[in-house]
Amino acid sequence: MKALLPDGTELQLDDGATGADAAAAIGAGLARAALAVKVDGQLRDLTAPLHDGARLEILTQKSGDDALELLRHDTAHVLAAAVIDLYPGVKISIGPAIEDGFYYDFEFPDGVTISDADFAKIEQEMRKHVNADEHFAREDVTVGEALERFVREDQPYKVELIEDLVRNAPADAPVETVSLYTNGPFTDLCRGPHGPGTKRIKAFKLQSVAGAYWRGDARRTMLTRIYGTAFFTKEELREHLERIEEAKKRDHRRLGRELGLFFMSEVSPGSPFWQPPGMAIWNQLSRLWRTENAKRGYDEVRTPILFDVELWRQSGHWDKYRDNMYFAHVAGEDDREMGVKPMNCPGHIQLFKEERRSYRDLPIRYSEQGLVHRYEPSGTLHGLMRVRHITQDDAHIFCTEEQIEAEVVDTLNFAFFLYDIFGFEPSLELSTRPDTRVGTDEMWDRAEGALRAALDHQGLRYEVNAGDGAFYGPKIDLHMKDSIGRSWQLGTVQLDYSFPERFDLAYTGADNSDHRPVMIHRALMGSFERFIGILIEHYAGEFPLWLSPLQAIVLPISDRHVDYANGIANRLRDAEVRVEVDERTESIGKKIREAELRKIPYMLIVGDREQESDEVGLRRHRAGDLGSFSVADFVARVAQEIEQRSA
Repeated sequence: MKALLPDGTELQLDDGATGADAAAAIGAGLARAALAVKVDGQLRDLTAPLHDGARLEILTQKSGDDALELLRHDTAHVLAAAVIDLYPGVKISIGPAIEDGFYYDFEFPDGVTISDADFAKIEQEMRKHVNADEHFAREDVTVGEALERFVREDQPYKVELIEDLVRNAPADAPVETVSLYTNGPFTDLCRGPHGPGTKRIKAFKLQSVAGAYWRGDARRTMLTRIYGTAFFTKEELREHLERIEEAKKRDHRRLGRELGLFFMSEVSPGSPFWQPPGMAIWNQLSRLWRTENAKRGYDEVRTPILFDVELWRQSGHWDKYRDNMYFAHVAGEDDREMGVKPMNCPGHIQLFKEERRSYRDLPIRYSEQGLVHRYEPSGTLHGLMRVRHITQDDAHIFCTEEQIEAEVVDTLNFAFFLYDIFGFEPSLELSTRPDTRVGTDEMWDRAEGALRAALDHQGLRYEVNAGDGAFYGPKIDLHMKDSIGRSWQLGTVQLDYSFPERFDLAYTGADNSDHRPVMIHRALMGSFERFIGILIEHYAGEFPLWLSPLQAIVLPISDRHVDYANGIANRLRDAEVRVEVDERTESIGKKIREAELRKIPYMLIVGDREQESDEVGLRRHRAGDLGSFSVADFVARVAQEIEQRSA
């Protein structure tokens, strides 16, 4: 039989050869390093037999995310094996690899509570399994055999998983067998694949413990979820743990409290209360958003929050999204059901429909700081990153088919301009049709083709994220990494043929006939809440001058300098600088230390000499003393820095 390697080389193998055989045929070094094999793009065990003509890729620890995910899945099984060793009677559920690590969910016997203090003991037991170099052996057994085994072992969660597999299988493809993986004394229900053995696990760390409802259902048992991470080298693990510590220091929830930017309250879960310093940041972003939208031909609009539920039925949100919506029954004469908008698009559609449109009017670009509400389960809420009260930097473009590419390109260039201000370098992802969607295949073909053409004609690099489009259309998502290397998805550009069809939108063409416009959904910051949360962590609360809630503080050395200090502050306010005066009768050293802790960019120290010469002693946060400046020179300096939005 033959196999085709990634470089196009044909590899001759004996019939029935496995991935391990293929690795050995290529070289002894590769055979030792091999972890798994990709066969026609599907990841499989090294022991799996190959078919003639298979496209083959041997995975090693240098194979990136695929290899790391495999390693972490292996480590999750080792965690479960160790927990079973240490806590007889524990019931196991699931243990997948996740971004940055893995977890496993357990139901511990009555009276057993797990905390961080138990991690050292569990890790020591895990090392026994790792050092034993236990082989990951796959066995395909009948459903009956698997059920009998897990009933005998009193593992009800495994029994339920198998029963659900059988129950939910399509009639033309019933589930008759399931796969089990065994390492040492531990056997788990698992689809795989796994690496050759536990000895490949070089560096791991248990990180946290949390509660997790079985199947995410609050009516089911609360399980104990143990999180961990694993890497191929101790150095990679050390660097990862250092990044985590740095992320903790930058946690926007902690910095939000310390800097007085916002707070959360149970009186309105998932909805931030913005304090004056936080609103200063919000307003600067709003000014940027409003100014740049206007330059690019967007007309700002505002639409209602409550709409009749019939609108949501027409849009498709009722069928696809109602579990994440809020509703209100309006009594009295109206006596109708209303829905709180989770998205702004139907409102902008009403604006388009209000007038008869001509091809000469297009493109029409509406922008809105659109306040939407979405029900997010309480367990998923996370500061500003996951909220229920969302203010989108939203926009919708109504255009002709011929205008699509130019509008998509202009939108992407707008995004690149915005992200460059904050030092973000975007990467692009084209997300294609999901399984659950509206519209015809022909409609999706056109939409995906149009977005692909816009990217290709600009020579932009992008990845394809198959199946992750919106239910109404494909999209281009924009991702970027912050100052400590974490990736965030911010902007999105979505192409939609479906809504114009559903709402019967039309414009009069040059031929005096009706034509259907195309709709582009666009948000570049994503939401103001989440974007500010990302910026807090990106800058660690040390915002650039133009964005800083307080840009300068005047520090009089003694009481007799307070009037002079207030005069300087007034001159700065006239130049639209956000400034305050520290009039407290504290030492100048203490005032400087506290201003540093507040991360205020400029400190202006004034005493007798400064008062006599109309100067200030200037300090920059972290940079220290910058010398003496005339007040006029400092005002000009800070005004220019703000105008340039210097980082």
